[in-house]
Amino acid sequence: MAKIELDKAVREAALRKLTLYMRDELDRPVSGLEAGFLLDFIGETLGPAFFNQGVRDAQTLMLQKLDDVVYEIEKPLD
Repeated sequence: MAKIELDKAVREAALRKLTLYMRDELDRPVSGLEAGFLLDFIGETLGPAFFNQGVRDAQTLMLQKLDDVVYEIEKPLD
């Protein structure tokens, strides 16, 4: 799987949220560099699991929509 590259604005927002979480919830202030390393680690190790779940969710939704379309266009047999 290709490395996940976040848009600059998205990465900066994620780093802010991660930094605040570490400080407020875990009482562990981290530098921007540390937050960046942590974000990269999370993306590399957990990102594929979230991606795969998103693909499965999209597949389920698409199959449901396809079922709806087939139901609507089927011709009665009488």
